[in-house]
Amino acid sequence: MILKASQRGGGRDLAVHLLKPENEHVEVHEVRGFCSETVLGAFKEAQAIALGTKCQQYLFSVSLNPPETASVPVDAFEGAIEKIEDQLGLTGQPRVIVFHEKEGRRHCHAVWSRIDAETMTARQMSHFKMKLNAVSKGLYLEHGWELPRGFIDKGLRDRGSFDLAHWQQCKRMGRDPKQLKEAIQTAWAISDSRQSFEAALEAKGLFLARGDRRAHVAVTYEGEVLSLSRMTGQKSKEIAARLGKPEEYRSVEETKQHIAATIAPKLRHLLKENERAKVEAMLPLEAKRIAMRDRHREHRQELGDAQRQRSEAEGKARAARLRKGVAGLWDRLTGRRKETLRQNEAEALECRNRDRTERHDLVHDQLTERRGLQREIVAVRSRFAARAEELHHDLGKQVSANELETHTLGENFRSAVRNERAGTDACPRNLRGRTATHLNHEKGGFAR
Repeated sequence: MILKASQRGGGRDLAVHLLKPENEHVEVHEVRGFCSETVLGAFKEAQAIALGTKCQQYLFSVSLNPPETASVPVDAFEGAIEKIEDQLGLTGQPRVIVFHEKEGRRHCHAVWSRIDAETMTARQMSHFKMKLNAVSKGLYLEHGWELPRGFIDKGLRDRGSFDLAHWQQCKRMGRDPKQLKEAIQTAWAISDSRQSFEAALEAKGLFLARGDRRAHVAVTYEGEVLSLSRMTGQKSKEIAARLGKPEEYRSVEETKQHIAATIAPKLRHLLKENERAKVEAMLPLEAKRIAMRDRHREHRQELGDAQRQRSEAEGKARAARLRKGVAGLWDRLTGRRKETLRQNEAEALECRNRDRTERHDLVHDQLTERRGLQREIVAVRSRFAARAEELHHDLGKQVSANELETHTLGENFRSAVRNERAGTDACPRNLRGRTATHLNHEKGGFAR
């Protein structure tokens, strides 16, 4: 499993995130060690206890992401969570476990309170990333899953991964965060100079600029600023060696103005048309997805109700074995009651495992069906994403051609002025009789 973790405060926001309806299925699996039985109530308790300390990041959150197509039972998730607790010193701490399912993928979130209520101190989380990396690798080996390349060689780690800030940026723009990052990395890989990299970026609808905090940034036509070092995985010195000094570029604000004047009006209209066509193509698939989600929820509810009824009946049958009155006293004296209790416990555990297996089989079948639909959805998304990329590419070439034409015209004008001052008649024919005012009026100013 890939394990991603963070220390954080903001319990209410985290509770909203864990229970958000964007997920097709949300299952609160466990709320342990809190008085409240709800996720929001539990996190409010953790915050209230943390007020008695100086700890601001009173929660520790871990997401457990198994391979997408792996069939992982609940017991495997629980085992992984126990390993995490043992490695990070969180054993016995109050915790919440929530399962999410979306787009045919199932993963788990575990959140602990870091505050030890007895000592009123926060559990230290030193080197938790390194420890979780070791746990993650062990889980891959334990379950026989194929190791990600990054575990074998750090140099082969997936550079397409992204953080929360990048994901939020892409959500605002309506773009796929992984595709955007891969586009920038591809542009870097195929270029060997400033000119080639700039052209490759503009073909993707991105523009180089001078950042306020970072030396080089890329600006999207929507106005979002992306760090080149973060997107490409390259060091600032390596970027500067290829792209030159940042002072040579427009500032972010100047780049936004340039985009607004040359790119945004045309591109926004064309992308809206593309998005409208995408929505129409997605309508039948979205209807199918919602129907499938509702049907899956209904089946899970029916299974849960049937299991609860069966569990109650089996519990009553086990309780009936414990005799009362004089017979019950005799069973205590002869040791028969202990034997009955052990039998009841063994049967209860067997029934619990049976119910979990039934639910796991149902979830597995539903995920398999959902992945089939997701493949159709991804195909449509990819088709329209390719169209959007073509629009960026075509408009990028058009803008480059316009800038080249303007630059050439400016050079011709400056040459004519120099010749006039020298008293020569070498002014280019296409500029004779035309003043700087005329040229500025016709072309809206010279290129920088």
